[in-house]
Amino acid sequence: MISRPNTDEYSEFAALYVNLVGSDPILDILERQKNESYELFSSLTDKAMYAYAEGKWTIKQIVGHMADTERIFAYRALVFSHESVTLPGFDQDVYMKQATFNCRPLEDLANELKTVRECSLFLFRNMTDAQSKQTGIASGSPFSPRAYAYMIAGHEQHHWNILKERYL
Repeated sequence: MISRPNTDEYSEFAALYVNLVGSDPILDILERQKNESYELFSSLTDKAMYAYAEGKWTIKQIVGHMADTERIFAYRALVFSHESVTLPGFDQDVYMKQATFNCRPLEDLANELKTVRECSLFLFRNMTDAQSKQTGIASGSPFSPRAYAYMIAGHEQHHWNILKERYL
């Protein structure tokens, strides 16, 4: 079981995501989100290219961004569960400039996000308590693998909130 991280295990910016996560066990939340997101995004094919304003991401781009970000967070969790190293940050806008999400079917992106989440769940389910608390440095701040589990869930919740407020 992965416990909630202490505030010294993630950056001030990451607190935005961690604080969006409720009190249920994190693995239950991640599993629930996997299914809810797949169902939602699979049903939005007619709105897949919608962006609420000029220069804002389409629904396809949001889904692709969520998968990319989860991959990066899970990679960092894997690395930090084994060694204390320093990893660089990543700029979501640089990634988006190279992305081809709008050329892909939304169902394909929804399947990818679901598969990425399944891989993350395998990682976190099989991590020891000690491994989940080890730290490394990313984007100039200390992070633990368990912080990344919460950040993954909170990042998804963050985008769900934006979708509900501005897209749906």
